[in-house]
Amino acid sequence: MLKTKLLILLLISGILSSCLKKDYNNQNIKYSIAYIGGNYDGLLLRNILVSHLQSFQEYDQRSPYKINAEIDHNESLFITNIDNTSDRTNIITDLKVIVIDENSKCVVFEETLSTNQFFIFASGDKFLSNNTAVKKIKKDNTEALVKSFINRLKRVELSCDN
Repeated sequence: MLKTKLLILLLISGILSSCLKKDYNNQNIKYSIAYIGGNYDGLLLRNILVSHLQSFQEYDQRSPYKINAEIDHNESLFITNIDNTSDRTNIITDLKVIVIDENSKCVVFEETLSTNQFFIFASGDKFLSNNTAVKKIKKDNTEALVKSFINRLKRVELSCDN
């Protein structure tokens, strides 16, 4: 009786797991990196993008699908209360991505993604924690936007809209 119950549970879990697994990139499309703008932040973006694409086996420098991207970080003062005792710096990160099909010479994907984070900053120029927080937030924002871009890229049909 116990073996029968275990076999039934194994069968049910096998059916459920096969229903849950969905391969979004069923075309096995690979991408290459063409141009990344943004100076040092662009270099960081390129490294993170290549790393994530390689982890999904979707990176091939000879691919006709070229990724062009540009990243920009903007900082602004963000005051949260009326008596101005909690000054924060808000860092807004914008990522513009274009995927071009070199065979058809057309844009197959284009999107602008944005995210932001803020931190409470210490007043004065001598605190290194402010600079460290800015670098960490820029890196975290870049990683979050790359993950969002790759997830969106897996779910779209890459075709020219001519």
